[in-house]
Amino acid sequence: MHNSNPDALLSRELGTRQLAATIFNYTVGSGIFVLPAFAVLQLGTAAPLAYVACAIIIGLVVMCFAEAGSRVSATGGPYAYVETAIGPMWGFVAGCLVLATGTSAAAGVCNVLARSILTLAPGSPSWVYKVVVVLLVGTLVAINYRGVKTGARVIEAVTVAKLLPLLAFVFIGAFFIEPSNLAWTAVPEASTVLGTAGIVIFAFSGIEGSLMPSGEVKNPAKTVPRAAFMALGAATLLYLAIQFVALGVMGTDLAHDRTTPLASAAGSIVGPVGRTILVVGAVISMFGYLSANVLSEPRGLFAMSRDRFLPPILTAVHPTFHSPHKAIIIYGVIVASIALSGTYETLTIFANLSALMLYFLCAIAAYVLRKKDIRTDGEPYLTPGGPLVPIAACLSLSWLFYETVTLEQFVALAIVLVVVFVLYGLRTWRLKAAQTA
Repeated sequence: MHNSNPDALLSRELGTRQLAATIFNYTVGSGIFVLPAFAVLQLGTAAPLAYVACAIIIGLVVMCFAEAGSRVSATGGPYAYVETAIGPMWGFVAGCLVLATGTSAAAGVCNVLARSILTLAPGSPSWVYKVVVVLLVGTLVAINYRGVKTGARVIEAVTVAKLLPLLAFVFIGAFFIEPSNLAWTAVPEASTVLGTAGIVIFAFSGIEGSLMPSGEVKNPAKTVPRAAFMALGAATLLYLAIQFVALGVMGTDLAHDRTTPLASAAGSIVGPVGRTILVVGAVISMFGYLSANVLSEPRGLFAMSRDRFLPPILTAVHPTFHSPHKAIIIYGVIVASIALSGTYETLTIFANLSALMLYFLCAIAAYVLRKKDIRTDGEPYLTPGGPLVPIAACLSLSWLFYETVTLEQFVALAIVLVVVFVLYGLRTWRLKAAQTA
């Protein structure tokens, strides 16, 4: 039996600082430790242009999320925004996109993190990897089972721990920059910049999952916009600084190390110790991402269950910890299963495409929510520029999608969307049949 309002059983514990830390951890994962090499490979010394393009596009997207989040305070984040604005069918699509992105990305990061940990014990048998994956996911499930406040405290601590090596790299590396390494050899074409930005932008993604616990945010009309701008602004400045320093230290040689380019740059400055510190920083960063992921994503299962898309067991709220404990456990099982199955690489490709599609839906939702003047918890945040912002977001995302996505990937995404629509149709038919029975 569904509670008429399961959200009311959840505890509003997340303030601006905690939500900003969650968004920041979700955004700054493992990508920034690898992507600087890709950007240089594609654009040479003009690599920072990709980050500027990403910052502009993601800035438009964040403004849409900020207004939508200030108008709809229910648990579910983007899923709740889209469903409230343009109806349950598109809400279901958005919910599926968020869950596909979150689970596949978490499984991929979990795999890389477990293998990074095992480099400390070379020659370990294959079953040890499986044990490490289960222990990682199990630990994070246990932390978040005890409530959103406990999970948020872990995230705040990890945020500090992951920032230290990156900031040290920026501040120390700045003294070793060779200005000639930053000189542009050519101005790249806009299509090349956008094609590169289409990959780099996933170092900026994460807000879609980190806003899932909207039903546990204090004063969401003010907290969501503040936290979103704080976290994405900080991430953008950090990324640009890291790319400038890494390029300034190593020049186009940075493109030669596709696995640990930042660690190589640190090693060229202060030797093996610097390299080791950056590798450890990457491990901490990945753990921080997973912490934010396991805090946020189960709320998507909770929200879709609340709206009768998924079994009612997922709306269960722990009487003591006020957490959606069963959704958290089931989400952990899904992530661990994908990580252990080895199918995560295919799902990660889909996750990249689904993120762009989700941002597009959320931009439309922000436009509709403002037009209908929907407000569920206080005076909403009004985006400067009004309806022009979601329109600009949709146009820029469409251009990015066109420059980035191959025909095969587009067909794969279309097939997945058809499956989602069929599932929604079956659910609608089942509910109608139950009503007439």
